[in-house]
Amino acid sequence: MKLNEITFNLDIEAVSGHTDIEITGITYDSRIVKEGDVFVAIEGHKSDGHDFINEAIKNGAIAVVVQRDVILNTEIPLIKVKDTRSALAKMSSEFYNNPSSKFNLIGITGTNGKTSTSYIIESIFRVSGKKIGVVGTIGCLVNGKNIKTKNTTPESLELQQLFDEILKSNVENCVMEVSSHSLEMSRVACSDFDVGIFTNITKDHLDYHKTFENYYNAKKKLFFMTDKYNIINIDDEYGKMLIDELSAINTPLLTYGIESKADVYATDLHFKATGVSFKLHTPKNNIDINMSIPGNFTIYNSLAAASCAYVYGISIEHIKEGLEKVEGVKGRFEVIPTDKDFTVIIDFAHTADALDKVLSVIAQFAEGRKIIVFGAGGDRDRSKRAPMGEVAGAHCDLCIVTSDNPRTEEPQKIIDDIIEGVKKVNGNYIAIIDRKEAIEYAIKNIRPKDVILLAGKGHETYTIIGDKVLVFDEREIVKEVLKQS
Repeated sequence: MKLNEITFNLDIEAVSGHTDIEITGITYDSRIVKEGDVFVAIEGHKSDGHDFINEAIKNGAIAVVVQRDVILNTEIPLIKVKDTRSALAKMSSEFYNNPSSKFNLIGITGTNGKTSTSYIIESIFRVSGKKIGVVGTIGCLVNGKNIKTKNTTPESLELQQLFDEILKSNVENCVMEVSSHSLEMSRVACSDFDVGIFTNITKDHLDYHKTFENYYNAKKKLFFMTDKYNIINIDDEYGKMLIDELSAINTPLLTYGIESKADVYATDLHFKATGVSFKLHTPKNNIDINMSIPGNFTIYNSLAAASCAYVYGISIEHIKEGLEKVEGVKGRFEVIPTDKDFTVIIDFAHTADALDKVLSVIAQFAEGRKIIVFGAGGDRDRSKRAPMGEVAGAHCDLCIVTSDNPRTEEPQKIIDDIIEGVKKVNGNYIAIIDRKEAIEYAIKNIRPKDVILLAGKGHETYTIIGDKVLVFDEREIVKEVLKQS
């Protein structure tokens, strides 16, 4: 493909050299440039692609796209644009011939529930005979094949590559988690969304967005990119706000909820330790549902998924079958087999709101003590740490405050920030910096009927300490400790 064919619609400020040349690929990482690639210099949090242009050219780049003035010691084409992240998205989509326009693309955004909702949708579509791919936190699933991804929403180049693979696999539908970062950083620009789903929004990622208003504004961008339907949780305060704002556009709107009047809703709710049951209502009919995943959040995730299936014309019988076939998602209220008289649960909850939801579910069936092992990510939003401690301290009989991907931050400082919240509610706590030791302490001091929640890591099988990514699978650690006890 020629360079001028993938750059014709960029916001170009200056061009030097001939752009009527064949390019064989696109990259933004100078280390993996191949002969014939065009190198796009994007600014990251820790490094700037503009500093690696010479390395990219040395490795074979035959053209460069930048967003600031640079001087090259060669005559290869140089294109200056207003924003290289936006340019990368546009170029990637053109290079792969706009793959997302050729299948149904469903985007899910919100603070909590994105992963579970996406896999519930996948289950419903699959039982109805529709092929579907999933892109998100756990990775990418195409026709049952797992593909690892770096971020909840991959960088625009990798995302368009995934879309191209989905298309080549004859998959007609794709559901993806859409993070606030991806919306703000143009990773999903040029993605042709048919449906947008809003789950909820609570305090998170303020290290990046700085204010809650910025966080909300980043999330809402998705719903101005859709053309078939927007599906909104009307019980959420910001869902209501979003509904008001979306009244100005023509995309049809479908609401779901439990407490407020909604298009898709649930009644006759029944909760138990092994799951939930409820009556599902759509604008056309209703049906009884029995889910094998406990918690109020399961009903909300199911309503979001059912709403999506409804707008795609899937029968309520297939919706029921798909919902009831879901047994859980890795790292989302995942009960670890112990063959003991206590329970160990792993969950990705890493905000105060998420902890509150998970611990409220545990309170519905816990017969013994509630024990939580948790921390907070380093080099991330500090303002959420004390609120997380406050929620844990209010709900649990014992808080074991430990590390959770401390990165380059001092682990004890993170723990101290959390403990401030635990102390605020006079919670019982112990601090153990090493997360493995914290898990061992919890299990070795367990009593009959107790419930241990390992919160924050979820599906992750690694920990980040300093600049090192180390193997850390809580499932294996629990098994190892149980063998020793």
